[in-house]
Amino acid sequence: MPHKTQTDHILIVDDEESLRSFMEIMLKKEGYAVSLSASGAEALAKIKRAKYDLVVTDLMMPEMTGIELLGKVKAQENAPEFIVMTAFGSVDSAIEAMKLGAAEYIIKPFNVDEIKLVISRTLDKGNLVRENSALKKNLGHDVAFDNIVGVSEAMQRSIKLARQVSQSDATVMIRGESGVGKDLMARAIHNCSGRSAHPFVTINCAALPENLLESELFGHKKGSFTGAVNDKEGLFQSADKGTLFLDEIGNVSMGMQVKLLRVLEDQLVTPVGETKPVKVDVRLIAATNSDLEADVAAGSFRHDLYYRLNVIQLDIPSLRGRPEDIPVLAKFFIKKHCRLAGAKDKSLTDDALSLLKQYGWPGNIRELENSIQRAVLLSKGAVIEAGDFSDRLSAAKAPTVLKQGDPADPTLQSIEKAYIYYVMDQNKGNKAKVAKILGIDSSTLYRKLERYGWNNNEK
Repeated sequence: MPHKTQTDHILIVDDEESLRSFMEIMLKKEGYAVSLSASGAEALAKIKRAKYDLVVTDLMMPEMTGIELLGKVKAQENAPEFIVMTAFGSVDSAIEAMKLGAAEYIIKPFNVDEIKLVISRTLDKGNLVRENSALKKNLGHDVAFDNIVGVSEAMQRSIKLARQVSQSDATVMIRGESGVGKDLMARAIHNCSGRSAHPFVTINCAALPENLLESELFGHKKGSFTGAVNDKEGLFQSADKGTLFLDEIGNVSMGMQVKLLRVLEDQLVTPVGETKPVKVDVRLIAATNSDLEADVAAGSFRHDLYYRLNVIQLDIPSLRGRPEDIPVLAKFFIKKHCRLAGAKDKSLTDDALSLLKQYGWPGNIRELENSIQRAVLLSKGAVIEAGDFSDRLSAAKAPTVLKQGDPADPTLQSIEKAYIYYVMDQNKGNKAKVAKILGIDSSTLYRKLERYGWNNNEK
């Protein structure tokens, strides 16, 4: 068990006297200082008078619920960490508590080893958060989100939610089209979390076949398959105490989904060719540009894994949905690529900026940055003109997604289909070129074309 300090002071809040007594005896044996409260109101009064490192509270209590207590305490400065206890039928309330800032939830009845581990892990995380906060205060600002640029209301909402969830260990599902910066957001969440001193590990789930993906994630033993000439540590073990980012989670097979579900449930991984599982402490952040709800309904994605991954849903809007961000993003990328090229800062002409605003950006921010980089290198002098950009930008108009008779509120999947068809038409079916424009690999494009029936529409 990790080292504990004398400052680890835990407040137990539950209206059942027997549970309070049990927790007090158990935790004092572990060396913690323990206080007890029989109600939320009593606990709130104690928290105002004394400092606690952790509050362990039941959710279902009369007069003031654990959710209400959490909300009142988390609004204060230097609030303690929270663990919520709940019966099996109230898991939805526990998830709501995690959205409000609880670090963990545990389902009653629980065993002694389980609650000890959760408490120890939460206290360790809380200490790291306080150390990071002190460091950021000394630096004068929070640097974790500095590279995420956006002045639009939609983008500011996403950044605000990301900052909030970074302080918990809740699993996050980042939704958005290819190229919007899901990986950048995941890294910012990690860098702002109590796990920031530990690894941030990322993998594209669509880039590997199932057998290689399993070996990459879970590791393997020497001789477990042809080519396994040495033991290999998996990415879950590499990310221990840190964060693992699973990009394009919608592309994993049903067999792999079962294995991922087990990791989420008990933090155990079993390397290929091994029989003994390995304990890991990893926060998962997943990302997808797919309509997972449709995949669940179609039976191609497990509903239990979907709900486990989607504890916090973070949506990143497409670039065409926030045109007011284009000027600030363009300025940011111009400065970045001028610096990388060793050139003096350049500016956009009004015509060039107008061109960027009228284009549909099917590849989102990734496509914008690539276009800016090209223009910086090709432009002469201190000004970037419209002619310094690819002819594709001036020739293309933002496509009309909705046709007469289409639903007023299209799904993400229908928008994606319309844009892929549009880019395919604009590039005469050149799949390699389309994949590059959209910022996805060729295998992902082929799967999407098959899903949307493109071959049936080719002439």
